[in-house]
Amino acid sequence: MDEYSLRTCLADLPIPDIQHFKITGSTNDIAMAWSETDAADSSLVVADTQTTGRGRLGRRWITISGAALAFSLLLRPTPAEIGHPGLFSALGGLAVCQALKDDFNLDAEIKWPNDVLIKRRKVCGILTEAVWQGSHLSSLVLGIGINIASSSVPPDKELLYPATSIEQELGRTVELLQILHSVLQSFFMWRPHLAEPVFFQAWEKHLAFLGEWVQVKTGFTSSQEDTDGQVVGISSNGNLRLRSASGEELQVTVGDVILRPVH
Repeated sequence: MDEYSLRTCLADLPIPDIQHFKITGSTNDIAMAWSETDAADSSLVVADTQTTGRGRLGRRWITISGAALAFSLLLRPTPAEIGHPGLFSALGGLAVCQALKDDFNLDAEIKWPNDVLIKRRKVCGILTEAVWQGSHLSSLVLGIGINIASSSVPPDKELLYPATSIEQELGRTVELLQILHSVLQSFFMWRPHLAEPVFFQAWEKHLAFLGEWVQVKTGFTSSQEDTDGQVVGISSNGNLRLRSASGEELQVTVGDVILRPVH
């Protein structure tokens, strides 16, 4: 990918500026630094190779040139959006799901809160980071990494969660720029509907493990307990809604979702 083809491909989208790197540490880091300038809302950072990309909880996300997409959007929340920063990861996931369905007929699901799965295997990771000026939310950086070719998927022994790529699922090669355009187009289509009922309905429609029993790892030390429950949906503030074995509804605000083993 080169900057000319990138700008040409995305010319019809409301992206005011683009920074493209052959190789960089993290597109989110670049976008975070860019946010300290007068960069406009929806400015885009794209890297062919990303060496120190990260996911939630400090997990690594490495991007190999030509095998995966790594990009970050610099967002200046509107007054209507500023109270819902936690929903932007789901917005990114919804954009990826719709792009894969519309353009490639792939059924993808959102693994709450920030991964996209195809056939229960991770194909995309999303990380949203906030930039604050005192108590004011100045900007958000939405980072998205998508496995395109099979070479983007690490060996199973290096994975925390089973993974796949778009080309593995399709059985053919695809153009990175086509996927990037489709995802961004879906993002800009859904953004005006953030936090509206239609947004939550679409999120729940694509929610992984809906109706199934899962275990939510609510803590990351051995002294903290996990939560088991049946996934029943998403709350109006983006929490995961579970039903316990006793029938009580629980809401989870942070955690990693894994299927509970069947005994």
